[in-house]
Amino acid sequence: MNQDGGNGTIMMLPGAFCGAWSFANLRGHFEAAGWIVLTPELRYHNQGRDQPADPRLAQTGLADYVSDLSDIIKGLERPPVLLGHSMGGLLAQLLAAKGLARAMILLTPAPPWGLLPASENEIAAAMGLMSVGPFWDQTLNAAFEIAAENSLNCLPLARQREIFAQFVPESGRALFESLFWMFDLGRASYVNAVNVDCPVLVISGGRDRVISPATARNVADKYRDLATYLEFEDMGHMLLLEDDWRAIASACSDWLAVSLTT
Repeated sequence: MNQDGGNGTIMMLPGAFCGAWSFANLRGHFEAAGWIVLTPELRYHNQGRDQPADPRLAQTGLADYVSDLSDIIKGLERPPVLLGHSMGGLLAQLLAAKGLARAMILLTPAPPWGLLPASENEIAAAMGLMSVGPFWDQTLNAAFEIAAENSLNCLPLARQREIFAQFVPESGRALFESLFWMFDLGRASYVNAVNVDCPVLVISGGRDRVISPATARNVADKYRDLATYLEFEDMGHMLLLEDDWRAIASACSDWLAVSLTT
């Protein structure tokens, strides 16, 4: 048995506007299987929608998130498996390029620097942000109507409202660095794939309107022979909270059982 648990440690990284709460299902699944599960909150993300956002969030970028997560990982006995959802999938890639991942599971991952939008919905989302004005200097709140149509589109209305009530403010700077990487002089979302040497699993939802299957496939292709790509055609962006989430959890467990022993 490993000193850090029967299977080891898995760290789950949330997407934009989300927190540790989004991993409630997966946490239970992996803990029951003998994993130590870490679900850190991103910097300034522990305030709910009914509280004013920390003003420092507006100037918090991807590098700040990565720095905080790196410090946690460096305190562990060995690098964990990183499981990232959406923007958390991009953070996982940035950490893996630093040698801080035993393996990577990317659920509908935000793409790194250099990968263009592959769907009209992704382009529309970027254009929607531009209509806000200089959003890169702001703290942003999600809008229910937009979330219901896009990230929550595969959930019934009551469940959409339940999940949306847990959304938290997000950094406009982090979204700018992710979605408008071509204008980011700091290249905060750049991942050198040569530095990623761990196995990679990319999972997409066929009905995802936020990160299209084509984009997720492009992320998998970036890591060549290290990557496995799976697509669940009837699931959307929040597949970790949708009715068939157990299929996602099982696919992750099955892949880890093979990838960490070969």
